[in-house]
Amino acid sequence: MKNWLEKQFKLSAFQTDIKTELLAGLTTFVTMAYVLATVPNILGGANLDKHVMLTAMVLLIILTSCAMALYTNRPFALAPGLGSVGIVASMISNEGISASIAAGVIFWSGILFVLISFLGLREAVVRVIPVSMKHAVSAGIGLFIALLGAKNCGLIVANANKNNLAFGDLASPSVIVAVIGFILVLIIKVRNVPGGMILAILATTVIGIPFGVTKLPESLFSLPANVGKQFLQVDFIGALNFAYIPFLIALFVPDFFSTFGTVLGVGAKAGYLDEDGNLPDIDKCFKVDAVATCFGALFCMPSMTTYLESSAGVEAGGKTGLTVVFTSIFFALSLFLAPLALIIPSAATGPILIFIGINMLSGMRNVNYSDITEYVPAFICVTFTIFANNIANGICVALPAYVIMKIAAGKIKEIEPVMYVLVVVCLLYFYTII
Repeated sequence: MKNWLEKQFKLSAFQTDIKTELLAGLTTFVTMAYVLATVPNILGGANLDKHVMLTAMVLLIILTSCAMALYTNRPFALAPGLGSVGIVASMISNEGISASIAAGVIFWSGILFVLISFLGLREAVVRVIPVSMKHAVSAGIGLFIALLGAKNCGLIVANANKNNLAFGDLASPSVIVAVIGFILVLIIKVRNVPGGMILAILATTVIGIPFGVTKLPESLFSLPANVGKQFLQVDFIGALNFAYIPFLIALFVPDFFSTFGTVLGVGAKAGYLDEDGNLPDIDKCFKVDAVATCFGALFCMPSMTTYLESSAGVEAGGKTGLTVVFTSIFFALSLFLAPLALIIPSAATGPILIFIGINMLSGMRNVNYSDITEYVPAFICVTFTIFANNIANGICVALPAYVIMKIAAGKIKEIEPVMYVLVVVCLLYFYTII
């Protein structure tokens, strides 16, 4: 088995080993475990059976993440994108669209992904994105991850009275535990403790028990639901109605930009990018992501996409696909041990995400600060990723700004023709959310 793993995942070439990949896989699982509660509950609010959707989601995570591991040998885990989950839930509960048609819309968005991925168009798009912008995408994702971690544990909250973000209740048990966890992370990283990330999460989880933050489960075991009644409940033809095109665009465009942003961001963190900011064999990642979305639609599962939390496994030392194979194994166990997996509080994973996000800002040192047409769009990308609370929004604001500034500076020759097409796509995306 050890020889097969070495041959399949090239562990020696990536200067890693089975133990490191195991700990990294566990770290990715722990930081992603919140999807076990959030996704089924959101879809349950749209009158889908949340127990069935939980089982379907876990099976899809396992299948798609293992496909990513074996085909690309990258430590990227996949799961339903929360933005897409929200859109689909809204389609069903607010717009009165049937679940079968919603599944059809997801499917056709996946087909669109498959077409542009297998034709090499997605890779072509990534290659024409300027180097400064690629590093900005990574940094923007870093801030987004840090903010996500801070919001999850209650350290940062939305202040409705002032219409801005602010500190939460700093005396709340969740915030206190999160602060303790962050201090542990800082100490562990400075001391370079092996397996430090998962140790920090587990230690913070234990610390949360007396604070009432970590809720011990009433039972340790649960049985998976039968997903048969949800499989192939798809209205392929009905979803082709022109009335559903806005929903198709709303699912497609954010996922398109978020996926390549996440892949580049996590890839940069893992040290995969070349001098031009490109990720070798990125087309393979896109192909898996595209097919995964189509397959997920067969269960009415919103767009399966590469998850930002994969960066936690990379930070823990994960370098190859074996990382997410282990992540998949832990998700498989969660089918029967879901109550145990769900005891890990956001106060334990939040500090990890904050630390990872801070580290990802290092990509901004590669931005060309001598050229205003390079560094201003780069910073627009970073800031609007946070201001608009979405990776795709940051990219969709920055690309038009880049083109406008290049034209104004008389540097039209530096603009790749594909960039004009991307600007049109960005404007179309904004039209759908007005």
